[in-house]
Amino acid sequence: MHQAVRDVLPLKNNPDEVCEMTLQTIKASVLKFAKDEDGLTIVEYAVAGGLITVLVAAAFVLLGGAVNTKIRALCQAVNGNVAC
Repeated sequence: MHQAVRDVLPLKNNPDEVCEMTLQTIKASVLKFAKDEDGLTIVEYAVAGGLITVLVAAAFVLLGGAVNTKIRALCQAVNGNVAC
């Protein structure tokens, strides 16, 4: 291990201490993220964007058949009842 890393990260001999340190670090990061309102705003926009994407995709699927039927009817009307 590089000397600078050893100075910053004290070595832990007990694996339980390492695990506890990691869990504390994760918990602190999650709590900091939860308190950060900018982070919450970004998540809210991401969720809203995802919902809009799903709704638009569903609209295309639901309306796709109806639009196709109308276009075929218009094509047949223009071409004198010949299949398009």
